[in-house]
Parts: sequence; structure tokens; C-alpha cells
Amino acid sequence: MARINTAAGPIDADQLGTVLSHEHIFVLNEDYRINFLTDWDEAARVDEAVATLTELKAAGVDTLMDVSVAGLGRNVERVAKVAERVELNIVVATGLFTFHDLPFQFHYTGPGLGYDDLPDPLDAAFIRDLTEGVGDTGIKAGFLFCAIEAEGLSSGVERVMRSVGRAAVQTGAPVVVHTNPHTQSGLIAQRVLAEEGVDLTRVQIAHSGDTTDLDYLMRLADAGSILGMDRFGLDVLLPYSDRLRTVRELVERGYADRMVLSQDSSSFSDWFDVAKRQEYVPDWDYFQITKRVIPDLLSEGVDQRAIDIMTRDVPRRFLSSGAAQAGVETEVGAADPAAIRSISMKNS
Repeated sequence: MARINTAAGPIDADQLGTVLSHEHIFVLNEDYRINFLTDWDEAARVDEAVATLTELKAAGVDTLMDVSVAGLGRNVERVAKVAERVELNIVVATGLFTFHDLPFQFHYTGPGLGYDDLPDPLDAAFIRDLTEGVGDTGIKAGFLFCAIEAEGLSSGVERVMRSVGRAAVQTGAPVVVHTNPHTQSGLIAQRVLAEEGVDLTRVQIAHSGDTTDLDYLMRLADAGSILGMDRFGLDVLLPYSDRLRTVRELVERGYADRMVLSQDSSSFSDWFDVAKRQEYVPDWDYFQITKRVIPDLLSEGVDQRAIDIMTRDVPRRFLSSGAAQAGVETEVGAADPAAIRSISMKNS
């Protein structure tokens, strides 16, 4: 049985249950917090996260993948305070979030940089997080994360992505990539990661749900990658009805085994004023999948088994990929893909 690293320690893969595959708990840059966030109350914010995730567990979610990494204010010690008080599993990530440049700490150290031609320190940092633990917490990351947005493949973005790819190959860890579907940056991510030797079946193309371009989405999935339909509630980027219809149409075409569902929400984010966020995106929370998306898909004829595949089997296969590569058979890996697709729609 594959073992999955979480913020509260390793668990068996069959304990993952229903998974939200792309969420944040805290998006909070520590430099910003110390210098400008004068009203920060650590205990209160942790309590709020605990209360919300306890409610999420009661709603039927068993595991949350927290994609917050360096550049998004990752603080694993803070996440651990939450994890020890909730029954919901939290899988943390390693990687670096940037749309363009790298932090100055990496500008002068690495291949061909500064005074010494050294190996890229990003590789060692990511691998250490996965194999030894983050900082001195002993908490090991369960997957890698990077980003490529509308700005494209800048030198900084490419450096991070290639480092993530090398770490993935060395450790067997899967990769989540923040992408912009309107610029089709998922295809660039697939190319770069494949050049580093990454198996594209172990890559999740995040924010694929921001588009209705089925040709683009099927092209990504046909290369083996998982489509992150993961921003339900962010209607300012794409209306809910379009997001739901896209998922349903992909299920009808046999892609349930290459999709995951999530919201990209958070308990706290320093990117947004709390009141303004509530005003402009009132439905953007952790509960869209359980309280809205799943009931609506069922009412539109999607079979419960297809929903289980997207919310349980595919995340389990993704997070267990290193073990699966070593010969541990997962539920989805053991299934006949044609059989999976044949049960996707009740009326197909």
C-alpha cells in the first residue's frame, strides 16, 4: 500500500478518501505580514481555519491538497497547527510560485550565475522538502508545484519548471502546474517537463476549468495529464454554468479518469480585502464541489462512479504515483480505462 505524506504524518493511500486537489489554507507572505499586516491575530486565524476545515470534513471531504509554496507565503508550521486539530488530511507542496522573475536569493547562485558555477539550489531545496521534510518540521511535501501564466516562459519561470521536473524524476513526486488556458500555457508546461523526463500522466494542469475550449483540454488530457477543473466559485473568470457544462461534456467524451475537481480557495489570503472578496466572488469557498457541483452533475445525468473517479480515484492515483511506478497497484491503475469511460454517464 502506498504511503502519502501529510502535515500530520504519513497515511495509507486508501485513507485519502474524497480529495480537493487544489486549495490553499493560508496565502500569507511573512515579509508582508511582519511589516504591514498590523492587525494579524495568529491564534484567531488558525481557529478560523480549523473551524472551516472541520465543517469541510463534515461535508464529505477527507483530504485537501494545499498548493501554497514559496512565493505564496508557505508556512508549514502554521499549517501543522491546523492539521493537528482537524480530522481532514492536508498534503503540502514544495516548489516556487512566480509568473516571471525569481526571488533575489536565487539570482546569483546556480549554473552560470554569480561567482560560482554551482548546481541549481532549487533542485536540492525541492528534493529535501520531499525526502527529509520542510525546514526543521519533519513534515514532507507530497507533490511539486510551479506556475506559467500569461507572461509565458520567462527565464525565471523556465528555471523553476525545469528544477521541478528534475526533482520529480529523482523522487517520483507528482507535479501540479498553475497555467493560463487562454494562452494555452499548459502545452508549454507539458513540453518543458517532458524534456526533463517527467511522465506527463503524473502532471496536473491546474486551472484548466477556466476555459470552455474542449480541443485544448482534450489535447492536454490525450497527452496523459490530469485536468484541474479547480476554480469553481470564481465566476469572474468563467461563469459557473460554463464550468459545469465543460466538465459534463468531458465526462461524456470519456475523460473522467483525467479530471479533478476543486475551488482554489483559502481560509485566509493577503491578496484580497476580505469584504471586497465577499462582494465580488461571494461563492468562492471550499464548499462549491460538495454542495453545488456534485449535486448538479448528478442531476444532469453524470454517474456517481464518474464523480468518484474525479474526486477519489484520480487524486489517489496522482498522489500515489511514485509508489505505483514502483509496482503498487492503485484502484484506477488496476482498472480498465475503457470500462471507466463506459460508466461515465447514466444515459450514454
